[in-house]
Amino acid sequence: MTLRISRDTQLCMSLSGRPGNFGTRFQNYLYEALGLDYVYKAFTTRDLPAAIGGIRALGIRGCAVSMPFKEACMPLVDSIDASAQAIESVNTIVNDDGHLRAYNTDYIAVARLIEQHRVAPETTLALRGSGGMAKAVACALRDKGFRRGHIIARNETTGRALAQTCGYAWAPDMRDVEAQLLINVTPLGMEGPEAESLAFTEAEVERASVVFDVVALPPETPLIRLARARGKQVITGAEVIVLQAVEQFVLYTGVRPEDALIAEAAAHALS
Repeated sequence: MTLRISRDTQLCMSLSGRPGNFGTRFQNYLYEALGLDYVYKAFTTRDLPAAIGGIRALGIRGCAVSMPFKEACMPLVDSIDASAQAIESVNTIVNDDGHLRAYNTDYIAVARLIEQHRVAPETTLALRGSGGMAKAVACALRDKGFRRGHIIARNETTGRALAQTCGYAWAPDMRDVEAQLLINVTPLGMEGPEAESLAFTEAEVERASVVFDVVALPPETPLIRLARARGKQVITGAEVIVLQAVEQFVLYTGVRPEDALIAEAAAHALS
């Protein structure tokens, strides 16, 4: 089937400080495969209130929200689902006839991945980052029973706040911290200026047993490559981005694709 855009086509979009192609390729692949009259486009903005107002005014069906807008957009929507309210961070907005409702599918994806990879709640953790995505990851771990952890963040205000929310300790760096589960929720290793940066040192990775990098592009970040080379269990950002994108697709369309089609769309989007 060839996608044909008309006046009735539903537009979905994303807002990100660093727009990528994953969402565009993943969502549009599924729209075309399922014969849905939707199209998806990635955007960035320097005027967030105007961008959110445009979603409402133009009847845009849905919007994925990425760093650095996950918290800043909350006052701009009409209602907030429990998945986003609990962690005060948004990654999805759905427009129902001008009513904007916010969700957080990152939280759902992380919780499922921790279960799938069978990471024991007794595992000690160190999470680097304190932004909106870090909050989703930390709260998912907290709610899965992880009680012993550190939030590693140079920003003491946001780092301490997140640590307090989840019952963890805060530290500005890893100097006095050892953890079995290392989690990167910063742009370190992401395509762009910090593509070759490591969120954790080789020695820190060597002492860990599980390494989780939320950065999805590239699918194999320097941290994930290092962890694999050291024989560590890994959880990748590619896994997170696929699971959360499926939940967004369902919210936008009301359709849940078969697993085989999801795998095809993910392979296409990550190629």
